[in-house]
Amino acid sequence: MTRHLKYRLASACALVALLAAGPSHAETTLSFLIDNGPDTLVSAEALVAAYAKKQPDVTIEIDQRPGGGEGDNTIKTRLATGEMADVFLYNAGSLFQVLKPTQTLTAITGLPSLANVSATFKSVSSADGKPYGVPFGTTMVGGIFYNKKIYKELSLSVPKTWAEFMANNQKIKAAGKVAVVQTYKDSWSSQILLLSDYYNLQASVPNFAVEYTANKAKYATTPAALKGFERLKDIHDAGVLNEDFGAASYDDGLNMLADAEAAHYPMLSLAIGALKQNHPESLADIGFFAQPSDDAATNGLTVWMPPALYIPASSQHIEEAKKFLDFVASVEGCKVLMSVNTVQGPSLIKGCDLPTDVPAAVNDMLPYFEAGKTVPALEYLSPIKGPNLQQITVEVGSGMRQPADAAALYDDDVRKQAQQLGLPNW
Repeated sequence: MTRHLKYRLASACALVALLAAGPSHAETTLSFLIDNGPDTLVSAEALVAAYAKKQPDVTIEIDQRPGGGEGDNTIKTRLATGEMADVFLYNAGSLFQVLKPTQTLTAITGLPSLANVSATFKSVSSADGKPYGVPFGTTMVGGIFYNKKIYKELSLSVPKTWAEFMANNQKIKAAGKVAVVQTYKDSWSSQILLLSDYYNLQASVPNFAVEYTANKAKYATTPAALKGFERLKDIHDAGVLNEDFGAASYDDGLNMLADAEAAHYPMLSLAIGALKQNHPESLADIGFFAQPSDDAATNGLTVWMPPALYIPASSQHIEEAKKFLDFVASVEGCKVLMSVNTVQGPSLIKGCDLPTDVPAAVNDMLPYFEAGKTVPALEYLSPIKGPNLQQITVEVGSGMRQPADAAALYDDDVRKQAQQLGLPNW
């Protein structure tokens, strides 16, 4: 048998074997960049594992980046150099807009699951009317956690006005307990009273976000905006804080709240996860209410959106990446996230109902959502948030700076950032 005949026979055998094996399936590998938070990793791994069962020909490799400013720089650098992962996790709102999404990201218009995604979320992850992201988790809110045992012991009612809140604080102080925990060692926590007051600010000045972005409204010259700084002064001057407020940490604040050493802790609902992990026995005793305003009729929640998953314009696997995002935004994907992550607020996916055993604090939030008494935090309505806010609020909350002076200082901080962003009228 000649060499050529042997080759033809071998080729024929190979063809028969290939046909017998059936059609081949092209495998795709997607890269997936997330932050280095342990909860984020658990969530991402759960989504990838669930998706692998639906799409076994797609392999998703998870990579992690640092948090904070270093992580922001990583995102911006990778987008600028075209080296971004096929899917990446990042903020919605003002930080999303800084990425110049129409230039660097892939629009996901027409993604089937978007029909069930909250309009509010779509509004903070869209640019020029086109959607770019899907939610990675539930909503988060800002307000005041409170210890229900202390409230029951002292026969207190949940306050609807700031005056009622301060009256409760005096009764708690008189009973020998800390009325309000502040934890300025972790300076970011000092901003919560100011930021959570945005619902009250918008109720008073509905067009504030637009005017603020256009350099026509200021914190120092808008009484309803100045009020947030004044709240910090109020609780300091009333003498109702923990003595070590300057040195106490976020964990210290949660410990005092859970152990009924303190009655109130102004905080984001992200704290529910830490309370569930470290104080499961106290979780049922921790409630939550919206930051009170000066008018009982104005009572609602400031809402923070979860981060989103995006696809860079540079991806070589855009269609497969879109299919993964479609899964994440589906009811099935939503439930996968809920199964491994502590629920911090209502779902953003229609049909993805909360579990029946959510913490008491989450149940306290639901009536505000059902009544439509919520607004997104200012950072989702405006691209500007001064980087030095937490240092300024620590000074006000510590009695070192007056509210009016702090507001003017923050307005200047915002001016510098707006100019860096190249916003008009600045």
